[in-house]
Amino acid sequence: MDRSKEIAGFLRSRRAAITPEEAGLPSDGRVRRVPGLRRDEVARVAGVSTEYYTRLEQGRAGNPSTEVVDALGRALRLDASEREHLGDLLQPGPHTVRRAPARPQRVRPGLYLMLDTLNHVPAFVLGRRADVLAANHLAKSVLTDFDALPANRRNLARYYLLDPRARETVGDWARIAAETVAILRFEAGRYPDDRRLADLVGELMLLSPEFPGWWNDHRVLRRTHGAKHYIHPLVGELHFSYESFQVPGDAEQTLCVYNVEPGSESAKALRLLSSWSAPEASGVSPG
Repeated sequence: MDRSKEIAGFLRSRRAAITPEEAGLPSDGRVRRVPGLRRDEVARVAGVSTEYYTRLEQGRAGNPSTEVVDALGRALRLDASEREHLGDLLQPGPHTVRRAPARPQRVRPGLYLMLDTLNHVPAFVLGRRADVLAANHLAKSVLTDFDALPANRRNLARYYLLDPRARETVGDWARIAAETVAILRFEAGRYPDDRRLADLVGELMLLSPEFPGWWNDHRVLRRTHGAKHYIHPLVGELHFSYESFQVPGDAEQTLCVYNVEPGSESAKALRLLSSWSAPEASGVSPG
Protein backbone atom coordinates (compact mmCIF):
# COMPACT_ATOMS: atom_id res chain seq x y z
CA MET A 1 0.00 0.00 0.00
CA ASP A 2 1.01 3.60 -0.54
CA ARG A 3 1.78 4.87 2.97
CA SER A 4 1.26 8.55 2.07
CA LYS A 5 -2.19 7.83 0.63
CA GLU A 6 -3.12 5.77 3.67
CA ILE A 7 -2.09 8.57 6.04
CA ALA A 8 -3.98 11.17 4.02
CA GLY A 9 -7.11 9.06 3.72
CA PHE A 10 -7.23 8.20 7.40
CA LEU A 11 -6.60 11.71 8.72
CA ARG A 12 -9.06 13.29 6.30
CA SER A 13 -11.76 10.79 7.20
CA ARG A 14 -11.27 11.36 10.91
CA ARG A 15 -11.26 15.16 10.79
CA ALA A 16 -14.34 15.06 8.55
CA ALA A 17 -16.17 13.21 11.32
CA ILE A 18 -15.69 15.95 13.98
CA THR A 19 -17.49 19.27 14.18
CA PRO A 20 -15.79 22.40 15.52
CA GLU A 21 -18.18 22.32 18.46
CA GLU A 22 -17.13 18.77 19.34
CA ALA A 23 -13.49 19.88 19.16
CA GLY A 24 -14.22 22.79 21.52
CA LEU A 25 -13.71 25.47 18.88
CA PRO A 26 -15.91 28.58 18.65
CA SER A 27 -17.83 29.21 15.44
CA ASP A 28 -16.01 31.61 13.12
CA GLY A 29 -19.05 32.32 10.98
CA ARG A 30 -17.41 31.11 7.78
CA VAL A 31 -19.33 28.92 5.34
CA ARG A 32 -17.93 25.40 5.34
CA ARG A 33 -17.54 23.72 1.98
CA VAL A 34 -16.64 20.36 3.54
CA PRO A 35 -17.85 18.65 6.73
CA GLY A 36 -15.77 18.46 9.86
CA LEU A 37 -12.59 20.24 10.82
CA ARG A 38 -10.25 22.10 8.49
CA ARG A 39 -6.53 21.42 8.60
CA ASP A 40 -5.79 24.65 10.47
CA GLU A 41 -8.36 23.74 13.12
CA VAL A 42 -6.87 20.29 13.70
CA ALA A 43 -3.44 21.91 13.95
CA ARG A 44 -4.71 24.48 16.47
CA VAL A 45 -6.30 21.86 18.72
CA ALA A 46 -3.26 19.57 18.47
CA GLY A 47 -0.83 22.41 19.20
CA VAL A 48 1.17 22.19 15.98
CA SER A 49 1.54 24.58 13.06
CA THR A 50 -0.81 24.33 10.10
CA GLU A 51 2.18 23.83 7.81
CA TYR A 52 3.45 20.92 9.89
CA TYR A 53 0.02 19.27 10.09
CA THR A 54 -0.38 19.66 6.31
CA ARG A 55 2.94 17.88 5.78
CA LEU A 56 1.83 15.17 8.21
CA GLU A 57 -1.41 14.63 6.35
CA GLN A 58 0.48 14.44 3.08
CA GLY A 59 2.95 11.92 4.47
CA ARG A 60 5.88 14.33 4.12
CA ALA A 61 6.76 14.97 7.77
CA GLY A 62 8.98 11.98 8.48
CA ASN A 63 8.39 10.17 11.76
CA PRO A 64 6.65 12.48 14.26
CA SER A 65 7.22 12.10 17.98
CA THR A 66 4.89 10.08 20.17
CA GLU A 67 3.80 13.36 21.78
CA VAL A 68 2.63 14.70 18.40
CA VAL A 69 0.80 11.46 17.56
CA ASP A 70 -0.91 11.54 20.97
CA ALA A 71 -1.88 15.19 20.47
CA LEU A 72 -3.41 14.35 17.09
CA GLY A 73 -5.26 11.44 18.64
CA ARG A 74 -6.78 13.72 21.26
CA ALA A 75 -7.61 16.46 18.73
CA LEU A 76 -9.35 13.96 16.44
CA ARG A 77 -10.95 12.09 19.35
CA LEU A 78 -9.53 8.76 18.22
CA ASP A 79 -10.43 5.59 20.07
CA ALA A 80 -7.79 3.07 21.12
CA SER A 81 -7.83 1.16 17.79
CA GLU A 82 -7.65 4.38 15.77
CA ARG A 83 -4.81 5.74 17.91
CA GLU A 84 -2.82 2.54 17.42
CA HIS A 85 -3.52 2.62 13.69
CA LEU A 86 -2.35 6.24 13.48
CA GLY A 87 0.87 5.22 15.19
CA ASP A 88 1.36 2.39 12.69
CA LEU A 89 0.95 4.87 9.82
CA LEU A 90 3.02 7.75 11.18
CA GLN A 91 5.63 5.84 13.17
CA PRO A 92 6.33 2.64 11.23
CA GLY A 93 8.25 0.20 13.39
CA PRO A 94 9.81 -3.18 12.62
CA HIS A 95 6.40 -4.85 12.24
CA THR A 96 5.19 -2.28 9.69
CA VAL A 97 8.25 -2.16 7.48
CA ARG A 98 8.88 -5.87 7.09
CA ARG A 99 6.80 -8.10 4.89
CA ALA A 100 4.53 -10.56 6.63
CA PRO A 101 6.12 -14.03 6.35
CA ALA A 102 4.98 -15.98 3.31
CA ARG A 103 5.16 -19.35 5.06
CA PRO A 104 1.86 -20.85 6.30
CA GLN A 105 0.98 -20.23 9.93
CA ARG A 106 0.82 -23.32 12.13
CA VAL A 107 -1.26 -23.92 15.25
CA ARG A 108 0.65 -25.65 18.02
CA PRO A 109 -0.73 -28.91 19.48
CA GLY A 110 -1.68 -27.28 22.78
CA LEU A 111 -4.12 -24.97 21.00
CA TYR A 112 -5.76 -27.88 19.21
CA LEU A 113 -6.19 -29.52 22.59
CA MET A 114 -7.75 -26.33 23.96
CA LEU A 115 -10.22 -26.18 21.06
CA ASP A 116 -11.15 -29.79 21.76
CA THR A 117 -11.64 -28.96 25.45
CA LEU A 118 -13.91 -26.04 24.53
CA ASN A 119 -16.31 -28.46 22.85
CA HIS A 120 -19.42 -26.89 24.43
CA VAL A 121 -19.08 -23.55 22.58
CA PRO A 122 -17.79 -22.46 19.17
CA ALA A 123 -14.07 -21.65 19.26
CA PHE A 124 -11.49 -21.09 16.56
CA VAL A 125 -8.01 -19.67 15.96
CA LEU A 126 -7.46 -16.80 13.53
CA GLY A 127 -4.16 -15.85 11.98
CA ARG A 128 -3.04 -13.00 9.77
CA ARG A 129 -5.64 -11.53 7.39
CA ALA A 130 -8.45 -13.24 9.38
CA ASP A 131 -7.35 -16.65 8.08
CA VAL A 132 -9.07 -19.46 10.01
CA LEU A 133 -6.23 -21.70 11.16
CA ALA A 134 -8.27 -24.15 13.26
CA ALA A 135 -11.86 -24.54 14.46
CA ASN A 136 -13.74 -26.92 16.71
CA HIS A 137 -16.85 -28.78 15.57
CA LEU A 138 -19.32 -26.20 16.93
CA ALA A 139 -17.56 -23.33 15.19
CA LYS A 140 -17.82 -25.24 11.92
CA SER A 141 -21.50 -26.01 12.62
CA VAL A 142 -22.46 -22.42 13.48
CA LEU A 143 -20.35 -20.66 10.83
CA THR A 144 -19.15 -22.94 8.04
CA ASP A 145 -16.95 -26.00 7.71
CA PHE A 146 -13.67 -24.25 7.00
CA ASP A 147 -11.84 -27.58 6.90
CA ALA A 148 -13.87 -28.53 3.82
CA LEU A 149 -12.51 -25.50 1.94
CA PRO A 150 -9.15 -25.32 0.17
CA ALA A 151 -6.47 -24.14 2.61
CA ASN A 152 -6.07 -20.80 0.86
CA ARG A 153 -9.83 -20.06 1.09
CA ARG A 154 -10.26 -20.55 4.83
CA ASN A 155 -10.78 -16.92 5.75
CA LEU A 156 -13.36 -15.23 7.97
CA ALA A 157 -13.62 -12.11 5.80
CA ARG A 158 -14.25 -14.21 2.69
CA TYR A 159 -16.95 -16.10 4.59
CA TYR A 160 -18.80 -13.01 5.81
CA LEU A 161 -18.51 -11.03 2.58
CA LEU A 162 -18.62 -13.65 -0.18
CA ASP A 163 -20.55 -16.67 1.14
CA PRO A 164 -24.28 -16.15 0.36
CA ARG A 165 -25.22 -18.27 3.37
CA ALA A 166 -23.57 -15.78 5.72
CA ARG A 167 -26.11 -13.10 4.79
CA GLU A 168 -28.89 -15.50 5.80
CA THR A 169 -27.39 -16.87 9.01
CA VAL A 170 -25.44 -13.94 10.49
CA GLY A 171 -27.74 -11.64 12.42
CA ASP A 172 -27.01 -7.94 11.82
CA TRP A 173 -24.89 -9.04 8.87
CA ALA A 174 -23.99 -5.52 7.73
CA ARG A 175 -22.56 -4.58 11.13
CA ILE A 176 -20.50 -7.76 11.45
CA ALA A 177 -19.24 -7.58 7.88
CA ALA A 178 -18.30 -3.89 8.24
CA GLU A 179 -16.44 -4.62 11.49
CA THR A 180 -14.52 -7.39 9.73
CA VAL A 181 -13.47 -4.92 7.02
CA ALA A 182 -12.33 -2.51 9.75
CA ILE A 183 -10.22 -5.30 11.27
CA LEU A 184 -8.59 -5.93 7.87
CA ARG A 185 -7.94 -2.19 7.49
CA PHE A 186 -6.26 -2.17 10.93
CA GLU A 187 -4.01 -5.06 9.88
CA ALA A 188 -3.19 -3.35 6.58
CA GLY A 189 -1.75 -0.42 8.53
CA ARG A 190 0.43 -2.82 10.47
CA TYR A 191 1.61 -4.83 7.46
CA PRO A 192 1.45 -2.48 4.45
CA ASP A 193 3.66 -4.78 2.33
CA ASP A 194 1.71 -8.00 2.93
CA ARG A 195 1.08 -9.20 -0.63
CA ARG A 196 -1.48 -11.83 0.39
CA LEU A 197 -3.46 -9.23 2.31
CA ALA A 198 -3.35 -6.92 -0.72
CA ASP A 199 -4.60 -9.80 -2.89
CA LEU A 200 -7.45 -10.46 -0.44
CA VAL A 201 -8.45 -6.78 -0.46
CA GLY A 202 -8.38 -6.76 -4.26
CA GLU A 203 -10.56 -9.86 -4.42
CA LEU A 204 -13.11 -8.40 -2.01
CA MET A 205 -13.10 -5.10 -3.93
CA LEU A 206 -14.14 -6.98 -7.07
CA LEU A 207 -16.59 -9.48 -5.62
CA SER A 208 -18.30 -7.77 -2.67
CA PRO A 209 -20.60 -4.83 -3.53
CA GLU A 210 -20.35 -3.41 -0.01
CA PHE A 211 -16.63 -3.81 0.54
CA PRO A 212 -15.33 -0.73 -1.37
CA GLY A 213 -17.49 1.67 0.64
CA TRP A 214 -16.54 0.14 3.98
CA TRP A 215 -12.86 -0.02 3.04
CA ASN A 216 -12.72 3.57 1.85
CA ASP A 217 -14.27 5.01 5.01
CA HIS A 218 -10.97 4.11 6.77
CA ARG A 219 -12.65 2.71 9.86
CA VAL A 220 -10.29 0.53 11.92
CA LEU A 221 -10.95 -1.95 14.70
CA ARG A 222 -8.87 -4.28 16.82
CA ARG A 223 -10.54 -7.61 17.49
CA THR A 224 -11.39 -7.82 21.23
CA HIS A 225 -14.90 -8.73 22.39
CA GLY A 226 -18.53 -8.12 21.60
CA ALA A 227 -21.87 -9.71 20.72
CA LYS A 228 -22.87 -11.81 17.73
CA HIS A 229 -26.17 -13.29 16.65
CA TYR A 230 -26.66 -16.23 14.29
CA ILE A 231 -29.79 -17.83 12.86
CA HIS A 232 -29.02 -21.50 12.45
CA PRO A 233 -31.21 -23.44 10.00
CA LEU A 234 -31.58 -26.36 12.44
CA VAL A 235 -31.79 -24.84 15.94
CA GLY A 236 -32.83 -21.24 15.29
CA GLU A 237 -31.42 -18.15 16.98
CA LEU A 238 -28.09 -18.22 18.80
CA HIS A 239 -26.85 -15.23 20.79
CA PHE A 240 -23.16 -15.16 21.69
CA SER A 241 -20.85 -13.00 23.74
CA TYR A 242 -17.48 -13.45 22.10
CA GLU A 243 -14.01 -12.91 23.54
CA SER A 244 -10.74 -12.76 21.60
CA PHE A 245 -7.37 -13.54 23.13
CA GLN A 246 -3.92 -13.05 21.67
CA VAL A 247 -2.21 -16.42 21.78
CA PRO A 248 0.73 -16.41 24.23
CA GLY A 249 3.96 -16.82 22.33
CA ASP A 250 2.44 -15.86 18.96
CA ALA A 251 1.15 -12.31 18.61
CA GLU A 252 -0.17 -13.08 15.12
CA GLN A 253 -2.69 -15.70 16.27
CA THR A 254 -5.97 -15.00 18.05
CA LEU A 255 -8.18 -17.44 19.95
CA CYS A 256 -11.87 -16.55 19.53
CA VAL A 257 -14.48 -18.07 21.86
CA TYR A 258 -18.26 -17.64 21.42
CA ASN A 259 -19.82 -17.91 24.88
CA VAL A 260 -23.51 -18.32 25.70
CA GLU A 261 -25.42 -17.34 28.84
CA PRO A 262 -25.86 -20.44 31.03
CA GLY A 263 -29.44 -21.66 31.03
CA SER A 264 -30.42 -19.45 28.10
CA GLU A 265 -32.33 -20.57 25.03
CA SER A 266 -29.08 -20.19 23.10
CA ALA A 267 -27.32 -22.55 25.51
CA LYS A 268 -30.08 -25.15 25.06
CA ALA A 269 -29.99 -24.79 21.29
CA LEU A 270 -26.21 -25.09 21.27
CA ARG A 271 -26.34 -28.32 23.31
CA LEU A 272 -28.80 -29.73 20.81
CA LEU A 273 -26.63 -28.67 17.89
CA SER A 274 -23.58 -30.15 19.59
CA SER A 275 -25.30 -33.52 20.00
CA TRP A 276 -26.09 -33.55 16.28
CA SER A 277 -22.74 -32.33 15.05
CA ALA A 278 -20.24 -33.87 17.48
CA PRO A 279 -17.51 -35.82 15.65
CA GLU A 280 -17.35 -39.56 16.18
CA ALA A 281 -13.82 -39.28 17.56
CA SER A 282 -12.67 -36.50 19.88
CA GLY A 283 -9.99 -34.08 18.83
CA VAL A 284 -9.64 -31.18 16.47
CA SER A 285 -7.57 -32.13 13.50
CA PRO A 286 -5.21 -29.65 11.87
CA GLY A 287 -6.58 -27.95 8.76
